[in-house]
Amino acid sequence: MREKTRTEYSILNILTGIGGYALNTILGFVCRIVFVHFLSAEYLGINGLFTNVIGVLSLAELGFGSAVVYALYKPLAEHDTKKIASLVQLYGKVYRIIGVIVGVIGLLLMPFITKIIGTVPTIKESIYLLYGINLFNTASTYFFSYKSSLIVAAQQNYLVAGINYIVTITQSVLQMIYLWVFHDYLGYLIIQSIGTLLYNIIISKLASKKSPYINDKDIEPLPKEEKSKLFRNVRDLAIYKISGLLVNSTDNILITFFKGLAITGIASNYTLLVNTIGGLLAQIFNGLTASIGNHNALSSSEEQHKMFNFMNLMNYWIFGWATLGIIFCSTDFVSLLFGTDYVLDFSIPLVLAINFYTVGMQNAVWTYKQTLGLFRYGRFLQIFTGIINIGLSILLGHLWGLFGILIATFFARLLTNLWYDPYVIFKHGFGVSIKIYAKKYMAYLAVLLLNFVICYLLFEFIKGNIWFNIIFHVLTVSLVFNLMFFVLFRCAEEFKKFKEVLLNAKSLVINKIHKKENDND
Repeated sequence: MREKTRTEYSILNILTGIGGYALNTILGFVCRIVFVHFLSAEYLGINGLFTNVIGVLSLAELGFGSAVVYALYKPLAEHDTKKIASLVQLYGKVYRIIGVIVGVIGLLLMPFITKIIGTVPTIKESIYLLYGINLFNTASTYFFSYKSSLIVAAQQNYLVAGINYIVTITQSVLQMIYLWVFHDYLGYLIIQSIGTLLYNIIISKLASKKSPYINDKDIEPLPKEEKSKLFRNVRDLAIYKISGLLVNSTDNILITFFKGLAITGIASNYTLLVNTIGGLLAQIFNGLTASIGNHNALSSSEEQHKMFNFMNLMNYWIFGWATLGIIFCSTDFVSLLFGTDYVLDFSIPLVLAINFYTVGMQNAVWTYKQTLGLFRYGRFLQIFTGIINIGLSILLGHLWGLFGILIATFFARLLTNLWYDPYVIFKHGFGVSIKIYAKKYMAYLAVLLLNFVICYLLFEFIKGNIWFNIIFHVLTVSLVFNLMFFVLFRCAEEFKKFKEVLLNAKSLVINKIHKKENDND
């Protein structure tokens, strides 16, 4: 059987990711509406809080998965099955140990859950039981998920994504039916646990079937020198893991501490919308990461830089567009889906959009930093990101409440990795000046601000009912941004590359159709 090209793998990964994610998202929102209708806001707060607490526990992974995926790119490109088997064997051993560590630490934290919550919510279930089920979902995953990294590194993320969406969609339907009939959160959570366990088992079986050599009994251990190199990368990635958790997994804990579970639940409707959009767009980069890793392993620095510039413009296109959508459309959707009681001040979607954009515009940077293996650069700086975030969140949370906690995250990134990570890949990856990136970044930001002003003025003067606002806001944001994007960037080399990629993709599809027709004849 002919091996697929990088372009074919990328197209499959992106289409599967976006298609499945879109369907799963629609069901997720319907499930959320059912959740809000039959359960109180405290349950939403519990969901968000436990997600953050369990997220902190994943610190035990220390970036080992990313280091192994990077290590797999070259042996997969060279079809070195012995090296692949050795890496996966080591990965499995480490992940089983991590699973036990997460479980033990999680149990040790259990007595302090009520301290974090403050006022225990008026729910019928034991808060400890709900926490324990969430902990089981996370800890058990480590005993299976390590094999999925082999499929992802082999540019076949579409298989992982497809199975994930089938299981998740089935799980969501069952959860909605259960909530509708029984109005019970505990059963809702148990269905989620079963879905998580089922997905992990299926992925593990699939990886073993596609690469049976990883289950051989006589697999040679990874050479000591290569193992040392791998663990050096893990050490460097651990710093990123720690700082990432301090930045991304503490907001709900701090919001609960300062404002209570109810506000955490209300704010989570906005963050759900933002995370959903971010997750959808992330499917594009998830679909490209392994192909970029393969490209970097075989290309010169100049070719890598050109590909990065192309990706960065495409990144700006989708994240800039989505940022305006979050600012001007998220409140409309929250009001429609969950009711006006869940609507927050305009400053909240604005600051969420700022955080969304600054993180989104780092996607190409982080993808290249990971696939070029530049883990060690800036690892200690990332710790300061987390420390600054927590310190500013406490200070600004006292002053401005929810808005202060959210804007603190932006300031923490602005002072650290927002400028340093691009510097690293340009200096140590491409060997060119960071000024090239800085000029493009500021130009993109200026265009986004101009779009914001135009849309804001239009929406201040033209208002209607909820349905009119949703349609008008979505269409206006889309038309204004895309028209300006095309006019200003159509002559850029990166845009020409985009047209070239589209033509290549079109040719691949046409050739596939012709081949299928000829085979049928």
